[in-house]
Amino acid sequence: MSSNSEQISKTKRVEAMFNDIAPKYDFLNHFLSLGIDRIWRRKVIRKIVNDEPTDVLDIATGTADLAIMLAKKHATVRITGVDLAENMLAVGRKKVDELNLSNRISLKQGDSLSLPFENDSFDCAMVAFGVRNYENPVKGMEETLRVLRSHGKFYVLEFSKPRRFPLAQLYRFYFRAILPLVGRMVSGHKQAYTYLPESVSAFSDGNDFILLMEKAGFLGCKFKKLSFGIATIYEGVKG
Repeated sequence: MSSNSEQISKTKRVEAMFNDIAPKYDFLNHFLSLGIDRIWRRKVIRKIVNDEPTDVLDIATGTADLAIMLAKKHATVRITGVDLAENMLAVGRKKVDELNLSNRISLKQGDSLSLPFENDSFDCAMVAFGVRNYENPVKGMEETLRVLRSHGKFYVLEFSKPRRFPLAQLYRFYFRAILPLVGRMVSGHKQAYTYLPESVSAFSDGNDFILLMEKAGFLGCKFKKLSFGIATIYEGVKG
């Protein structure tokens, strides 16, 4: 199979999976992370608010949690969210409408590897728990770089792998045994919550991901571990 057909295949698989679990996604996200994911997102939002951006791109926006959080903290920012899964976006649009934020948050279907925007469209881009789903992380980040304006910031929040005893062992047990079982019971989807730990395990985290950001063209790349290394915030800037 060619690399191009593999890419299309993974894109379609990820799209179908998230479309299937969309109704339960928010509940499971917060439940399975014990609510800690909200704390992690707030840390990213604080960094972005300090930059005072006007136009922000939220890649792999899902049900728009990060976009909504930013809109609440930054009264004048405009946010465009893109995601593969239309069912996830439908949940997000409902939340945005209920909060009367549709004048500042727009959500559209799109692929991170081929963003439907002109060059230099945004002064900030963010992605939470989505980069590990990219078939080609470097290509995806090159696309992000393309649509950012000069000196635009890029923030990534992603799961990582704690390495110290005993957290590393507890983390692996939770991710491989507990999370897939509960996720399958609640969502009714056999593969989705097996895919999650597999995708986290395969993800290049820490300095390895910094190298990928630099390869894509970002400058000043750095990262900060959260919750003893369970998650990490990465940031870079367009020259």
